[in-house]
Parts: sequence; C-alpha cells; structure tokens
Amino acid sequence: MARLLIKTEGLGNQTIELAMGVNRIGRDPGCELCLDHATISSLHCELALTDDGVYLHDCNSTNGTFINGEPVMEAWLEPGQKLRIGDVELLVESIAVTIAIPKIEHEPPKAPVILENGVAGCSRHPETPATFACTFCKETMCNACVRVMRRHGGQPLYLCRLCSHKCERIGSVEPKKKKSFFGMLQDTVRLKFGGRPKD
Repeated sequence: MARLLIKTEGLGNQTIELAMGVNRIGRDPGCELCLDHATISSLHCELALTDDGVYLHDCNSTNGTFINGEPVMEAWLEPGQKLRIGDVELLVESIAVTIAIPKIEHEPPKAPVILENGVAGCSRHPETPATFACTFCKETMCNACVRVMRRHGGQPLYLCRLCSHKCERIGSVEPKKKKSFFGMLQDTVRLKFGGRPKD
C-alpha cells in the first residue's frame, strides 16, 4: 500500500495509508487526510494514487509544498523522498499499489445508451455524448462527469468519479461547426457573377 510517515513533532509518528484515487490533504475536516496544523491550508494539496504511482498536485496553498526541500506544484512521488506540506514533514515510505479485489458477484456494466448518431451516451446524462470510459468499472461519461487533474507540462489525468480509476477517451465527438456570417450570407443570397456582358 502507498504510505506516508509523519515526521513532525507534536503530530506523532503516524503512518498514513493512501486510498485509491484522489486523497485531499488540508485542515478542512472534509479532506480525506485532515492535518490540524497552522501552516497547512484548508485544502493544501491532492495526492492521486493510480496504477502508475502517486501524483502530487499543490492546490495553490499559502505555505507551499516541497519535495526534498524544492518547491513543487506537481510531481510524481518516489519512495524515500521527504515531502513537506507547510511545516509538516512526511516521509514517502512506499508508493506500491496493492489492490485487493474481493470475489463479489455483481451485475455486468449496463450497456451504454446509444444516441441517434450512433455515439455512446453518458451514463448520467443519456442525451450527452460520452467522451470517456473508465478502465475499471467501464462506466461511460461526458466531460462534466469525469474528474480532471491538470498537470503542468503534461497530459491531464482523467479519473472516474465512481471508482477513482483512470479513464480513457473513447473517440472524438466533432461539435457542429457554426457557419460564419459570410457562409450564412452565401446560403441566403445567390448572385451570379459572370463578368462583363457579351456584345
């Protein structure tokens, strides 16, 4: 399991185990990892545990986020790194992802709604074309339903709101192009330009 060890005095040597998906760290009790310390913002940062590892995203915190003393906004975490959130120091103990899959009988995913144009529809918004599918639960979703983690200098990370696993694009939906003013004018006014009249 991916684990962080708190090394700051007064908070004790607690071990934090990260859950799959996005783990929010901050003073706010609504955060998955609530750390009551004066130097930590209400929503300080997010740690996304994916199949690829642990991805850190600073949420514009007041006192910053640091890895081995260097300020960072976004980064992949490695075992042995010292993570500092405000003045709270944590040691990245492990980033291994262990997924225990219980043997539960469950229904296979529902067939996606197919729209008139033959495109799969979003599970939550059947009238909207689906642009993503979860790699784990196979749920189809539109842009509004997928959770996006922006990364500086890289591709965004798309996560399923239901199970927090990675989502992939399922085809591009071409939006209808609006005609320009001249295109509409051309449709309404047809003039024949044949040059000069012949003698």
